[in-house]
Amino acid sequence: MQIIWKGQSFFQILIQRNKESVVKIAIDPYDEQIGLKPPTLEADILLITHSHYDHNNVKAVKAPTSGYPPFLISGPGEYEIKGIFIQGISSFHDNVQGKERGENTIYTLESEGIKICHLGDLGQKELTDEQLEKIGAIDILMIPVGGVYTISAKEAAKVISQIEPKIVIPMHYHIPYSGRRPDGSYRPKLKIKLEGLDKFLKIMGVKAPEVSKKLSVSQRNLPSEGMKVIVLKPS
Repeated sequence: MQIIWKGQSFFQILIQRNKESVVKIAIDPYDEQIGLKPPTLEADILLITHSHYDHNNVKAVKAPTSGYPPFLISGPGEYEIKGIFIQGISSFHDNVQGKERGENTIYTLESEGIKICHLGDLGQKELTDEQLEKIGAIDILMIPVGGVYTISAKEAAKVISQIEPKIVIPMHYHIPYSGRRPDGSYRPKLKIKLEGLDKFLKIMGVKAPEVSKKLSVSQRNLPSEGMKVIVLKPS
């Protein structure tokens, strides 16, 4: 399994079903209004956590070479597509029962003996017992840490302590620029005002996080004890 971060809350997940078949999953593609140019991806499955423009650019995700459009999931429910178990769990984009920013869907995905959780734009300061029961035991957690429109770094640490994943991938924080183009120039920076990553790392007590362009993971190489924070570079 490979996990690639495209910036904001946009992820690409590649799951190898057999030697010749890869299932492609995309989560929360953003619109270029945020300042970053969204890459055009192919996907068999597309997950949308909520309807805001920095998470629901479905046009950025194309059908794979098979010609079938991506299977779109945009709300709570249970699904099994191409051998992957997906659950959408209802949550809120704010801490006042959705009165300010509406609802948000948390997704869990299970495949290759690994369970992933993407929290979307979670705004709740903590998860409810019912949500935690539905989420279950998580191996890899994608969590917003930039505050302002979602939980803050301090609140993210609280939610992590509730879920107790093996690997944490922070997302939805300020990106000063998204890397360099082939010609050496900088790509545009994120226009949305969010807190940076440093605050979250300090609260988590992580001085030297593992930084990578992508996470290649199998059930065998998951941490056997403790928890690891992995920072992915937007690609």
